[in-house]
Amino acid sequence: CVTSDVQAACRDTTVTQELLKEGFHRDLLVKVELGEDAGGCAVAARMRLPPGIYVDPYELATLQQHNLTKAVLIPDVIDVEAPEYLARDLLLLLFLEPDARCSRCFRAAVPVHARYHRPAEGTEEALVVLESPEVLLCCCHSHLSAECWEPAEVDTPCSSDNTSPCQWHSAKYRPAYEESMLRVPVGLREHSSLVCALTLLTTALCSGLILAAACKYGHFS
Repeated sequence: CVTSDVQAACRDTTVTQELLKEGFHRDLLVKVELGEDAGGCAVAARMRLPPGIYVDPYELATLQQHNLTKAVLIPDVIDVEAPEYLARDLLLLLFLEPDARCSRCFRAAVPVHARYHRPAEGTEEALVVLESPEVLLCCCHSHLSAECWEPAEVDTPCSSDNTSPCQWHSAKYRPAYEESMLRVPVGLREHSSLVCALTLLTTALCSGLILAAACKYGHFS
């Protein structure tokens, strides 16, 4: 069967992604091992970030100025203060760097941040699912196997430093990679009344202390 032969020939390309660190501020590490030599090609991972997680464009710009990472974020204007239920998906094109320990391996990391979620009922965690990224190659002088790669619709140059258009290619056949899950702490809905009462009490107490200090030490004409 021709289809089975093509799948067998293209099955060697593998992708792994890891969420490093703990808490709301993490590092997303993407590693790609290609099934064929891609000397002279640019390698990137295109991933869709759900509303529960985001990349800070200001932080990304600072990292790119110091050549610590290379990426394109769409859209490039993001409300970093918005909660999960008011945010939207983001598209991230992360340029990968060659791994010195492996000739066909590429990797890159980018800081990601979890958004605040609505209080939940019966659970203290919300799950943010990160789908496996799409592997993209841009080769100016090399030829890729037509059985394994096909032209991709990516309106982005071959690198974040280049403004010239480029023809990207994506893998036709890839293994089924596992999804990554980020567990975000959330408040319990049944605690809403208690939280509101404590917030109101704290606000009243602080306001009273400020008013008392103003009356005691203030100078009124």
